[in-house]
Amino acid sequence: MRFPLRIVSLPSASGLPLLVLASAILWSSLDAASSAPTTPTSPPPRDWVDPDTGHRVIRLSPDNGGSSLYFHQNGYTPEGDKLIIHTRDGALATVNLTTLGSSPPKLEIVAPATRAIATAWRTREAYVRRDNTIVALHLDTRAERLILKLPEVALARGSAYALNCDESLLVGIARDPDGKTIPRTPPTGGAGGTLEAQWAAGTPKMIYTIDIKTGAFHVIHRENDWTNHLQCSPTDPLQILFCHEGPWHFNDRTWTVRADGSPARLLHERTMNMEIEGHEFFSPDGKKVWYDLQTPRSTVFWLANVDLTTGHRMWFNLKREEWSVHYNVSPDGKFFAGDGGGSGSVAASSGDGVRLDPPGNGQWIYAFYPAPVRGSSFREKSPLIDIGVLKSERLVNMAQHSYSKETGVEPNLTFTRDGKWLIFSGNFHTNPGRGQRATTHTYAVQIAK
Repeated sequence: MRFPLRIVSLPSASGLPLLVLASAILWSSLDAASSAPTTPTSPPPRDWVDPDTGHRVIRLSPDNGGSSLYFHQNGYTPEGDKLIIHTRDGALATVNLTTLGSSPPKLEIVAPATRAIATAWRTREAYVRRDNTIVALHLDTRAERLILKLPEVALARGSAYALNCDESLLVGIARDPDGKTIPRTPPTGGAGGTLEAQWAAGTPKMIYTIDIKTGAFHVIHRENDWTNHLQCSPTDPLQILFCHEGPWHFNDRTWTVRADGSPARLLHERTMNMEIEGHEFFSPDGKKVWYDLQTPRSTVFWLANVDLTTGHRMWFNLKREEWSVHYNVSPDGKFFAGDGGGSGSVAASSGDGVRLDPPGNGQWIYAFYPAPVRGSSFREKSPLIDIGVLKSERLVNMAQHSYSKETGVEPNLTFTRDGKWLIFSGNFHTNPGRGQRATTHTYAVQIAK
């Protein structure tokens, strides 16, 4: 079933003078659209109902493309009325969410050639790196405020940055100039690929903080691991989340460390060969860390959490075809979302590495609703893991979307602050085919029909 499509042609913003780019852009909406790729000369549809799910989808990015932030980066103002995205031109832009669903989305360019670290949790600013400095850009006035100058060690390739919730600290990962490289040998049975070789080489890294008011620099953690996925708690200014990157089945991946220098804490220790977990993220209240868990890889799939105070664990089981590259949790913590997986995903092969025919992946944007397993309220021992299941609802057909890092994009979905919409990146209207990079757009799907 396909809905009729009426396209209103508008000039693309690409290549226009900066004065025009910086002005507010208001697009016409479409009554309905198919999910088939559009031709290079026609812009993707602006507003339609997915014929396979019945859910409304709205394009937020300009005609020439744009992408949302990574799934754990905060892209919303504290009031939730604006979202930041990056346009295909490289500009930082805001989308007004107050009229989402009632009138065409309004986009404003904040700054050209700018990549955001995140928006602040308490002020209406986006923090960005500009050369060797960190700058705050006000999302309403576009005023710029110098935050700090980065030390030389924080400028090397591979460095990462995060902002804590009260804007008192910039947290970073950098190569440790005083660290010693200690190569490791992958366990027997490793495939010996590039990822394993990079992990086995050893990479001395450090996690540091910079006091935003005083500029004081402190190294709070050193290790010989591929340190990555840096995040700060949305509620605790001292709580930091990071991972050990590399082949997931070789790593105890998910860790926290506190900015006061307390020892790093492992959140999930593997208990079987080929067990993997990762793509960790904080709950909105900062009390839990959620992560994708497979016991073992490509076989049994869970969305799991650990309570940072009590250590209590809750695992929700989901079907193979519902496994997602990334998950997220609603602002009230009551339900979840996932962005599906491509044909080369971990869910598309069996536990022994043999590709399934047909592949087991599901290319959908999902909403997930938790349900307890019958009898799970019985407790013989309090330390035991509680279990549940996730009931899914399909929101957007992603069959034409390329999840490939080489030619596509991971959707990186997030909930709007009111929990009514999911924001994600997609290329299902512009996927040109194998070997070519697709044009990415930012979309919003309404969770309620």
